[in-house]
Amino acid sequence: MEDVNYIKVFSGNFIIVQLVLDRLQSIGINAIIKDESESGRLAGFGSSIQGFQELFVNKDELDNALPIVESVKSELKV
Repeated sequence: MEDVNYIKVFSGNFIIVQLVLDRLQSIGINAIIKDESESGRLAGFGSSIQGFQELFVNKDELDNALPIVESVKSELKV
């Protein structure tokens, strides 16, 4: 099995993911966004869930990232 260095910490709509991403970047965490609907659109396929994204962080940054994610979720009641 392949060793995966990134862990999903959040998933949701584009706007909330961008908010979480901004907060993570403000403390020096470089997260990765996975957007399958955009990938499908670029490849010529449709998607039923537009704007749904997943946010991943490196395992080494997980302990610092989770409080940020939880903070945003509690602010927005997500």
